[in-house]
Amino acid sequence: MPLYEYRCQKCGATVEKIQKFSDAPLVKCEQCGGRLERVLSAPAIQFKGSGWYVTDYARKKTPDSSNKSNGDSGGKSASTSKETKTPAPAESKTT
Repeated sequence: MPLYEYRCQKCGATVEKIQKFSDAPLVKCEQCGGRLERVLSAPAIQFKGSGWYVTDYARKKTPDSSNKSNGDSGGKSASTSKETKTPAPAESKTT
């Protein structure tokens, strides 16, 4: 059941009440008899971290995937996954 927060328009008192969705909202302040209004507040749930992505979970290995371990499985091909670097020219030292 949700927790609703009400604020009295007359005295400013705040009241929290656990109610069913079908229950009627509170209208009268118990302290002064003033009119209550429902206050919107932040939910009590927090999400931490970067989020949920497909890459966050390990993939289940299938028997077909073990036969395609040579780069034929739709990933990067062997020619694009390896970088070829040319050697830097040697610096000449003059003394």
